[in-house]
Amino acid sequence: MKEEFERFGLKNFASIIIISEIIGAIGLLFGLVYNTLLIISSLGFSVLMLAGLVIRIKLKDNIWIALPAFLLLVLNAYIFWAAIN
Repeated sequence: MKEEFERFGLKNFASIIIISEIIGAIGLLFGLVYNTLLIISSLGFSVLMLAGLVIRIKLKDNIWIALPAFLLLVLNAYIFWAAIN
């Protein structure tokens, strides 16, 4: 994983990104009880996955490598949309 952050040019932000992912996952779990937390967490994850997808596209990664970021973006965007409606 460390090599990936170096390849992305995000070596200095690795800790922040990892912590954001962990907090987001916890937020999604607690969001099952607290809708506001679900909205915030799913939106945050969507932004994070969008950024990841953009980086993968800029680096011209294979579609199979970028697919998880895309699928997680779609999933979290749907969760966000469902939570606000």
